[in-house]
Amino acid sequence: MANLKAIRDRIKSVKNTKKITEAMRLVAAARVRRAQEQVTSTRPFADRLAQILYGLQTRLRFEEADLPLLKKREIKSVGILVVSGDRGLCGGYNNNVIKRAEMRAQELKAQGVDYKFVIVGRKALQYFQRRNYPIDASYFGLEQIPTADEANKIADELLSLFLSESVDRIELIYTRFISLVSSNPVVQTLLPLDPQGLEAQDDEIFRLTTRGGDFQVERQKVTTEFRPLPRDMIFEQNPVQILDSLLPLYLSNQLLRALQEAAASELAARMTAMSNASDNAAQLIGTLTLSYNKARQAAITQEILEVVGGAEALN
Repeated sequence: MANLKAIRDRIKSVKNTKKITEAMRLVAAARVRRAQEQVTSTRPFADRLAQILYGLQTRLRFEEADLPLLKKREIKSVGILVVSGDRGLCGGYNNNVIKRAEMRAQELKAQGVDYKFVIVGRKALQYFQRRNYPIDASYFGLEQIPTADEANKIADELLSLFLSESVDRIELIYTRFISLVSSNPVVQTLLPLDPQGLEAQDDEIFRLTTRGGDFQVERQKVTTEFRPLPRDMIFEQNPVQILDSLLPLYLSNQLLRALQEAAASELAARMTAMSNASDNAAQLIGTLTLSYNKARQAAITQEILEVVGGAEALN
């Protein structure tokens, strides 16, 4: 009977764990929806900013504008912004982006280029601190769904590094959101800004939906119509000065979008991990229940045999 009690306790424990993993999956799903809503709410500002930059681009050539954020220098030092999560239980999300950042650091070192990290997320910070990597700044404990204020704060640190010439290029390593079961750590150059990257491009937004009781992600192409500024429009300031004021906003917007995608990737990875854990728990409960029934049947059979044997001995 001691074996039966151990199996019953094990089944109860696994059922309680399954309740926790299922609750975490639903919480992650709700937060993915919040991330989706935030991406949608920030689109009007991003679209308007892109339209103004496109209009300025038709008035002057960015390549000829002598602006610090567009100026390319000889690469002697690189700042690497790594975006990870503060918590685990999200599959290989943190490990993948950390390994990609470490690989990039090794590539730069092999080229004889110095580097320093700017870390977003406690997991990456702990990893690189334990291995004594050069860390210039770190940010953790941020909102689960990134805000513009947080993106501006990080962007200010990056601008300070670049404009003070502490680094000659800043690269961003984050996890691009593809689907609930797929994400990809990518490397993107943030500074200096590429004039070609400021041109109008098609974009897409994602929506979390349910179909047949399962969560799915639908991606929707969004095309914004860009028109040149009227030729008779008169600027009170020099267009180059206007551009110089708008480029930091553009950088902050690009960073916010990357943080939002990274957050969506983390939440999707957590949803998948918790869903797999719930499925494994259900399978384990079934296996343990079968073992319990077999052990119980064996115990009952043994008791019957003992009773029959005792009766025969009395006769």
